Amino acid sequence: MSTQSKQGFFANLKYDFPASIIVFLVALPLCLGIALASGAPLFSGVIAGIIGGVVVGLLSGSHLGVSGPAAGLAVIVFSAINELGSFEVFLFAVVLAGVIQLILGFARAGVIGYYFPGSVIKGMLAAIGILIILKQIPYALGVIKKAAPEAGYLEKLTYMFSSINTNALIIAAVSLAILILWDRPFMKRLSFTNIVQGPLVVVVLGIVLNLIFQNISGFALDPKHLVTVPVADSIAGFFGQFTLPDFSQWNNPKVYIIAGTLAVVASLETLLSVEATDKLDPFKRVTPTDRELRAQGIGNIVIGLIGGIPVTQVIVRSSANIQSGGRTKASAVIHGLLLLVCVMSIPRILNLIPLASLAAILIMVGFKLAKPSLIKKMYAKGWSEFIPFMVTIVGIVATDLLIGIGMGMAVAIFYILRNNYKIPYHFNLQDYQTGKPIKIELSEDVSFLNKASIQKTLDSLPNGSSVMIDASRAVYVHPDIVEIIEDFKERAQLKNIRVLEKGELETTEGYNPIVEFSKVFANPDIEEDTPVKKNGVFSKQ
Repeated sequence: MSTQSKQGFFANLKYDFPASIIVFLVALPLCLGIALASGAPLFSGVIAGIIGGVVVGLLSGSHLGVSGPAAGLAVIVFSAINELGSFEVFLFAVVLAGVIQLILGFARAGVIGYYFPGSVIKGMLAAIGILIILKQIPYALGVIKKAAPEAGYLEKLTYMFSSINTNALIIAAVSLAILILWDRPFMKRLSFTNIVQGPLVVVVLGIVLNLIFQNISGFALDPKHLVTVPVADSIAGFFGQFTLPDFSQWNNPKVYIIAGTLAVVASLETLLSVEATDKLDPFKRVTPTDRELRAQGIGNIVIGLIGGIPVTQVIVRSSANIQSGGRTKASAVIHGLLLLVCVMSIPRILNLIPLASLAAILIMVGFKLAKPSLIKKMYAKGWSEFIPFMVTIVGIVATDLLIGIGMGMAVAIFYILRNNYKIPYHFNLQDYQTGKPIKIELSEDVSFLNKASIQKTLDSLPNGSSVMIDASRAVYVHPDIVEIIEDFKERAQLKNIRVLEKGELETTEGYNPIVEFSKVFANPDIEEDTPVKKNGVFSKQ
């Protein structure tokens, strides 16, 4: 490590270490909860958190992203374990999924993430924030049991509020008050608030209140209200919780199908999280996505070999890292080391942390992701941004992450197509001066999405006019556009329209419109003061 990088590491350690503690405290119950929801051993979630922090953290180029088991994969993992019949066979599929991700990284597939509109990414962030709040409310209220699955929504809501645990509610309320106070401007001016983060205070206070309640008759919290970490009696017992994959199922086609599904979904969730995390980064750094896919692939290979559930970069932990003041990837790596050290050495102390304290931390994280000012800001940008944003939120909250993103993408694409058709660059007869040539300029990229607007423009040109189609700036012109212009040239004679050009469009089989198109329609002899639609008919959307 260079001297400069060491200085950067130590210079930011005062920010990264407190943030790593908060990420660790947020990640620990999530690792256990997602493992439980996935139908996997609880310890497999801890393994995933450790490898996601240390291995993926070291290999990743993301400064603030944190990897670990993802809630979005829980349903897929649960179904895969049941379909394959054993957790060991599933681990083999996880190893293969990691190999596929590694290949995708070397194939430079990371660029896929950049094709998602900002409105969909922001909608995803807001939806995750809402889901975090909704899922943490029962823990904040101390509700252990759930209503019957067949119960209606109002009945479930009534049951939840009738089962509130007063002690848990007190801890959650005090914790939220501290977190809100810690974010006030006057608190930020105090030097100690830059060193001691609010969430850390909340966790310590939660342990203290839990110990106080234990000494008051009838006030002790139920063990289900506390963090539950597996406790090993020895080092051998700790490593005995690791599980090896079953490679004997190499000829089972289901293994490869599940591996492919895991690789695609995990990669997509990672790329979306990378995009979202980079938007939240106060220093506006950009993560190399291909390197991220390679890091995730290696991480999942290691996880599959030692008995963990698959990981992705996850926005909950990443946003908690950012909100807690993290500056570099050191916070992600240290959080993984803390998971390892703590589950080995002090699991009983960790088991004193009330879930209500962690719920308060996550509720604040969720609020910051879905704060009302974001909705107001998106509304001010217009319907083409606001509607995909809201559809993504509703879709994710009502269904799941990928379906909601797909719904948001479909609406966003609809607006792109609609705007391409309604593009305002067209020939206006009122601006036309008889006898003056008309110049239409193509932008750098003319895709098939521009077919409707260019066809409408060419059809509106007046009889007896002269027109030049200037493609000197064009880098790519879709073959469909070339065909439209060829047809226009033939029809122009019927309307006595003269097409000004330097050469004839080649129609031979080997014609390459990308290379030759700019040479065909350039005519420098046309005066610059003639009617021109700058960046004209085909400007990029």
